[in-house]
Amino acid sequence: MNDPLRRQARIFMVDDEPANLKLLGKMLGSRNYEHLVAIQDPRQVLDRYAAERPDLILLDINMPHLDGYQVMAQLKALNDPLLPPIVILTAQHGRETLLKALAAGARDFIGKPFDMAELLMRVNNLLDAHLAHRMLHDQKGLLEEMVRSRTEELNQTRLQVVRRLGRAAEYRDNETGYHILRMSEYSALLARHLGWSDAAGDLMLNASPMHDIGKIGIPDAVLLKPGRLDADETAIIRTHPEIGASILAGDDSELLRLARSIALTHHEKWDGSGYPARLAGLAIPQAGRIVAVADVFDALTSRRPYKKAWAVGEAVSHVLDNAGRHFDPEVVRCFEQQLPQILAIRDQHQEPHD
Repeated sequence: MNDPLRRQARIFMVDDEPANLKLLGKMLGSRNYEHLVAIQDPRQVLDRYAAERPDLILLDINMPHLDGYQVMAQLKALNDPLLPPIVILTAQHGRETLLKALAAGARDFIGKPFDMAELLMRVNNLLDAHLAHRMLHDQKGLLEEMVRSRTEELNQTRLQVVRRLGRAAEYRDNETGYHILRMSEYSALLARHLGWSDAAGDLMLNASPMHDIGKIGIPDAVLLKPGRLDADETAIIRTHPEIGASILAGDDSELLRLARSIALTHHEKWDGSGYPARLAGLAIPQAGRIVAVADVFDALTSRRPYKKAWAVGEAVSHVLDNAGRHFDPEVVRCFEQQLPQILAIRDQHQEPHD
């Protein structure tokens, strides 16, 4: 450890005898220690410690009000991971005193009267060790912050990719991007009111835009056909949940696992007549049941090149009427209860031609 760092170290000198404090100050000052804090009343140590954070404490044992053992107990109770080394100053040289001081938290001791060479050597050695420890601690904190920042950056990158893929699927289907914005907010709102945590609700908000990513794999002749689909075309379009699940497979993040589940199950129906697996009731993951309601309601109330927008009242009635058939009755009840907020979201994110 280089000398400038040592000289900048803050050293507490705690002793009820002014003469001892003066002598310690002269000895340390002779070696250019610049931040010496003399404390005559041991009751002041905690407050001064909080305000000035020393790098070393020279502590007398026998003092009025609080002895050195009590001061060490107070400092130990702080649970400071960077508690500085404590050097006991004592005229008692017995083995019992030494062991008691070390057990209480002291790192070393210096006998009175002070030997200047011994004092400076012990101070130098302990400061070197403590300042090195502090440097490692600071470096560990910096590395942890760098890892946290990098992890957040990776998560944000993954989130942006997810959002853009979701929009890519919508553009293929003549959507504008407003649909996924609205239905994802509907889905997150419903999820939270169905008991999902805030963190899980955020996952829903960011995973649900991927619900139709499988449409990327559907031929234009089928996907963009303006009229009704025939049986073969219907069979083709109904493969998009499995295509989407395949696109999203292989990633172990919570976000993409949820996105995959939604993509695969949001066209299943409560009565088992949906696709692709004809799941029924609670066999359908709740995320898929939630997105089914949000997706259908927004699709019905949105104008597209191949259809007119339904009136909001008609679309609401359709959702309510299909509880227990297409939709999970619990999700429909939540939808009905949260309808004012859902309509507020719809109004907030209107498409330009609406």
